[in-house]
Amino acid sequence: MMKTLLAVLLLALTAVAQDKPQAAAPSSAASETGAAADPKDVSSMDAIVAALYDVISGPPGERNWQRFNSLFSEHAVLATVGKKNGETRQEIMTPADYVRLARPYFLKEGFFERESARKLQAFGSIAHLFSTYESRHTREGAPFAKGINSIQLFNDGHRWWVLSILWDEEGPGNPIPAEYQPRK
Repeated sequence: MMKTLLAVLLLALTAVAQDKPQAAAPSSAASETGAAADPKDVSSMDAIVAALYDVISGPPGERNWQRFNSLFSEHAVLATVGKKNGETRQEIMTPADYVRLARPYFLKEGFFERESARKLQAFGSIAHLFSTYESRHTREGAPFAKGINSIQLFNDGHRWWVLSILWDEEGPGNPIPAEYQPRK
């Protein structure tokens, strides 16, 4: 199922990329919508990562896209890496692109993603997390996909912001290394 969602996202992003002027810089849906973050969602690294997983998770139906948008900085990007025709490809999108592409899937399918392990590196106002995830169709169901979200965060002195998320899914020939697996 996740491979199907990835394929749909890749096809749609190819069409989006062809329609976009190449000189345009990515912009955040947060800046376009003026979405204000709940201070509890952005008060710490733990809080913003928890909010990120929580806001995309749920039974079939609408997600709180205003909350989602409020987590991202003005020029945030999301990107996925995957294999297509034997080649590793990357697709880059704005939070607004993600909403447009993921929304139809979430309206029809239950999707619950949660963090199972984390590796954190931080310095000053910046942080990088390798956040190992498991995706399920129901809150307690068996995972249908696992992977790693590479998340970059920064703090502007008032709150934490998501600057970027890059993810890759576990698959044949691409197992999650032991150092990123949950501790037993």
